[in-house]
Amino acid sequence: MYKQSLAGAIALASISIGIQAAEQAPEGFIAGSHLSASSRTMYYRSDNRVGGADQEETAEALVFNFISGYTPGTVGFGVDLQTITGIHLDGGKGHHPDSNTFYPSDSDGSAEKTWSRAGANAKVKFSKTELKVGSALQPNLPILVANDGRLTPQTFEGGIITSRDLENFTFTAGKITHEAGRASSNYSGMAVAGGTQDSNSFEFAGVDYKATKDLTLQAYHSELEDYYKQTFLGLIHVFPISDNQSFKTDLRYFDSSSTGKNGDTGYRFNNNGGYAKKAGEVDNKTWSAMFTYSLGGHALMLGHQHVNDDGGFVWISDGNIVDGRNRNEGQGGSSFYLFTDCMINQFSRAGENTTFGQYSYDFSRVGVPGLKAAFAYLHGDDIKDVANGGDHSEWERDVRLDYVVQQGTFKNLGFTVRHGTYRGDDSGSVRNSDQTRVIMNYTLAIW
Repeated sequence: MYKQSLAGAIALASISIGIQAAEQAPEGFIAGSHLSASSRTMYYRSDNRVGGADQEETAEALVFNFISGYTPGTVGFGVDLQTITGIHLDGGKGHHPDSNTFYPSDSDGSAEKTWSRAGANAKVKFSKTELKVGSALQPNLPILVANDGRLTPQTFEGGIITSRDLENFTFTAGKITHEAGRASSNYSGMAVAGGTQDSNSFEFAGVDYKATKDLTLQAYHSELEDYYKQTFLGLIHVFPISDNQSFKTDLRYFDSSSTGKNGDTGYRFNNNGGYAKKAGEVDNKTWSAMFTYSLGGHALMLGHQHVNDDGGFVWISDGNIVDGRNRNEGQGGSSFYLFTDCMINQFSRAGENTTFGQYSYDFSRVGVPGLKAAFAYLHGDDIKDVANGGDHSEWERDVRLDYVVQQGTFKNLGFTVRHGTYRGDDSGSVRNSDQTRVIMNYTLAIW
């Protein structure tokens, strides 16, 4: 619900999958290309209220993106290049827990001074069908969402094909073999929370159908080899009430089950630290509904989510462990396509019923373009306990303020301040904590 792209960080996600209409790239390989440099500076503080070490660190990321156009002809060819460098600025040993996913750790448990990685995609385009193969993929799909909510973006290695040749339909299919975490220099296989063995195959296919200009229907299926298979169904409808009013309905349903070696030693799912009907196995159905009323600069969102009581919701969430050894190199996991994927917690354990709401305001309506604010609250209950199926609850409150300079020397310089408070009566996989993040973003279009 609350992990939207950070203000001013558009270039950090510029290698996400997607398709350009055929008429958008007639310029050729060079004339249609774009080169940009982006920086992101992040201050992060986590005050753990119940056990665990506090964390307070600052780091900066530098990202260079080259996005080529396509060669002329019936079939066009191109390439996308990306380099990512992270620089740790402050917060040495004692402020950097040696098991976190914000910044990688050195051998003595302190933060690495620098880390970097590079990736590239080769791409081919025919009519309105585009294929990308490489190591700089950033999918934004219901069954796989690349995370860009921390210092550097998560990227994936594999291939994705997207086609819009059939009017009103977008078909997507692909295979992912490796992922690079949000603060990692290396690519690894994939797993789920609790898994200690990597999988090198995540296959998926899906379709988005625009039934009318206001209604979109979605259906996707995916499988992470030896862990889980998952089917997604979605509906998005926007009802325009007037020129500055609308009512949006967003419905999502996931059906996930075990596959391959899931449940065996090394391939177990910890069900997000919660109850499982079949210990170590994936077995879940989750539905959620969100309704948003927008009026001018105001937007009020209310919704509910239910995770069934056979086990927790599953997603690709941990490429940090291989052969039973934690690499502590900032791998971390993906985001996932539920409204409760918020700043600190996920509200995704077995039996959990979560009611949530968010109010946001765009200050451009009162003469301050670039300034936005949002306030969110989530409350989950009926959580099943790991041992005896007891009833537990948790809540989170998030506040966010974004500002992007609109003109002048510092145009496109973006600032974000986020603060989150989480409390739960059962530790599960999340500690009670207060978190603060201050982010500064700037993107320079070189050409």
